[in-house]
Amino acid sequence: MLEYEYMENPEFHIFMQEAIKEAKLGLEEGGIPIGSVMVKDGNIIGRGRNKRVQEGSQIRHAEMDCLENAGRMKSFEGVTLYSTLMPCYMCSGAIVEFNIKRVVVGESKNFSEGREFLKEHGVEIIDLDLEECKTMMATFIKNNPALWKEDIVE
Repeated sequence: MLEYEYMENPEFHIFMQEAIKEAKLGLEEGGIPIGSVMVKDGNIIGRGRNKRVQEGSQIRHAEMDCLENAGRMKSFEGVTLYSTLMPCYMCSGAIVEFNIKRVVVGESKNFSEGREFLKEHGVEIIDLDLEECKTMMATFIKNNPALWKEDIVE
C-alpha cells in the first residue's frame, strides 16, 4: 500500500481522533497535549496522554501511559499504536521492546526524534501530517517553551 493510500484510510483517522481527544484532555488538565491509543483487531485496547505534569512523573509520556493502561498482554502482535506526535527515544524503546510493528503519528514536524530508531528496528511508521496536531503542538511549544524543553530533556 502506498503512503497516499494510508492517508485516505478512514480507520487511521478514526483512531487518531481518539488520540487527539486524549491530547486535548491532557491540555485541559494543565499537561502537555500529546495523546495515544493502542488498537488491536479494530478495537481500542489502551489509551493515554502525557501526564508528566499532572502526576509529577518523569516518564509518563502519552505512549507510556497508553501501554500502562492497556494492562498485561502476552503478545502485542497485530497492535497499532497511534500517537499525536512522533514518539521520543524512551517511548520508541518501549515500542520496540514490546514488538509493536506499526505506529501511526499525527505529525512529526514539531518533534521527530524517534523516527530513525523505530525504522531501524523494523517498525512501520505512518505519518498523517495532520494540521490539527501540528497546530496544537506548535501553539503549546510557543506558549510553554520551558515545560516543553523539560519534557524532551533539552
